[in-house]
Amino acid sequence: MSAPPLLYDLRGRRVFVAGHGGMAGGAIMRRLASEGCDLLTAERDELDLTQQAATEDWFLANRPDAVFLAAGRVGGIHANAAYPADFIVDNLAIALNVMRAAVKTKVRKLLYLGSSCIYPRLAPQPITEDQLLAGPLEPTNEWYAVAKIAGIKVAQAWRRQYGVDFISVIPTNLYGPNDNYHPENSHVTAALIRRFHDAKLRNEPAVMVWGSGAPLREFLAADDLGDACVFVLKHYSDEAPLNVGSGEELSIAQLAHLVRDAVGYSGAIVFDPNRPDGAPRKRIDSSRLAALGWRPRITLAAGLRTAYADFMARTGALRQR
Repeated sequence: MSAPPLLYDLRGRRVFVAGHGGMAGGAIMRRLASEGCDLLTAERDELDLTQQAATEDWFLANRPDAVFLAAGRVGGIHANAAYPADFIVDNLAIALNVMRAAVKTKVRKLLYLGSSCIYPRLAPQPITEDQLLAGPLEPTNEWYAVAKIAGIKVAQAWRRQYGVDFISVIPTNLYGPNDNYHPENSHVTAALIRRFHDAKLRNEPAVMVWGSGAPLREFLAADDLGDACVFVLKHYSDEAPLNVGSGEELSIAQLAHLVRDAVGYSGAIVFDPNRPDGAPRKRIDSSRLAALGWRPRITLAAGLRTAYADFMARTGALRQR
């Protein structure tokens, strides 16, 4: 397949990655290292993106040409249930403040990261982009989902009214370096890594996994997402969001066994059906992105080994402090 037209050249541009310390933002940073651009970042203690005035002041002082908006409050089912106000308010504020500041300072291009949880709970599978707002959301993460839907719609509205080149992508479930490995507040892959690792250290005979293990999910390595985001920013310009997935689907039970193998834990896996499962199935259709010429490259087994190595490196660094 021939390469799509280059619509935005990153060489020599000032590029702000909002959320550079997170899993998605870190992957985008690694990918941008070979693009010949001037990378801009801001630590959380330096810039609170939930504060409008501070965000606008930073944009006025730094004048980025392009923005990857990967910042946000994220977490798994437990975190969404425990902190609904934080999830909806913080993510709404970040999207509004960054995009408003980008318009004010005439940013040339902005890419907003949505989430596949924005789709209806019982959407037809695989889920196409036109399923957005076609049905009720999954209750266990609706606060986060509403905020991410609003972010996509804000990007579309700015584009329609002011002609700015704001685009959005909708990634599937992510895993990889810089993930949050809290055993309860993290996403499923990172939580499983932590639980199996702790069980291995304690020689525990079994690990309890939330839910029945039956729900079907799709998982994408963070570095594949980083590559996709840079590809989309360079080669795509339209208000319709683009799905970004791996194209491979497996059950939570299958994922648990793969994580157990990556960690090297030899005990049993026990499922707790009294815990929520979330949506029964969630596989996205990435054919529109594939038609542009992008494909994922990292297998789940290889990606899980990288994620576990990252977990070990980070926990080892914490012990040395």
